[in-house]
Amino acid sequence: MSARTAGIILLALLLCVPFTVRSEFWLSFWLLVLMFTFLGQSWNVLGGYGGQFSFGHALFFGIGAYGTAVLQVRHGVNAYVAGASAIALGALVGGAIGLLVFRYRLRGAYFALVTLAFAEVARVLVSSFHYTGSGFGMLIPLSRSIENFQFADRRVFYLIAWVLVVIGCLIAVWLENSRFGAQLMAVRENEDAAQALGIDLVRTKVLAITLSGGMAATVGVFYVQNYLFVDSHIAFGPAMSIEALLVCIVGGLGTVFGPLFGAVILHAMGEAAKQTTGNAPGLNLVLYGIVLIVALRFLPYGVAGLFARKVRRKPDVADA
Repeated sequence: MSARTAGIILLALLLCVPFTVRSEFWLSFWLLVLMFTFLGQSWNVLGGYGGQFSFGHALFFGIGAYGTAVLQVRHGVNAYVAGASAIALGALVGGAIGLLVFRYRLRGAYFALVTLAFAEVARVLVSSFHYTGSGFGMLIPLSRSIENFQFADRRVFYLIAWVLVVIGCLIAVWLENSRFGAQLMAVRENEDAAQALGIDLVRTKVLAITLSGGMAATVGVFYVQNYLFVDSHIAFGPAMSIEALLVCIVGGLGTVFGPLFGAVILHAMGEAAKQTTGNAPGLNLVLYGIVLIVALRFLPYGVAGLFARKVRRKPDVADA
């Protein structure tokens, strides 16, 4: 079975969850899995396909979450207009950072540290002003209606999250089969060779981080409409950035369903650890560190690489 077939089967099974699972706990669990799958896919566009490892994707998530919250709470903007504006702002900030960083050829550890710095600066600034809720965060008033993008039945949010994951997978498929995707992957493999072939490095990477920023901001919008609350530590904290890159590394960098595999495995392990140890504080970070070390040592191509390895072995057996 190929990784793509396994991913399609898993997606089909996840579509059945809201119609078969009656427990609110498990519905929330799988909702988080889908949410972080799309967040991971946003990181995958830039890091997996583009080779630009960001440590600050929480910046775009936070812009989406705080952008829609501020517009609704402070200015009374309609939820849909606020969400669309926040997503556009996330993409715009991504493009602006790309222009600032990539024109000076920053990459590797330097790019990672710069993105981390942007996220930390945003966290400090948001925590400092009453306009953005200071350190207390922002609470969106409860008013359940379709017009306010608030639903009494959480299964609606689940189905929206599932659709977002499908869209994310389609974006990954497009990258694997489009001219732009080929250019982006060429930049990932060797920037100097790609430039020699006539690929505009700055333009390609700026477009990638713009798309990635817009996708991550979409998750922020979805998060704040689902939970109706956000604070600076949730939105711009390093936990979101770590989660975004971990699901890709564990699941498989630069693959269509890698973020989905990684999100399922990480959250299943995290929940199992909580149930076993009574939700000990900080345990999830320790677990993530262990999983990252194991993945880098024994699964350099992630879970998706296991499927590819099995496929490659079959012809060898036949030839023997």
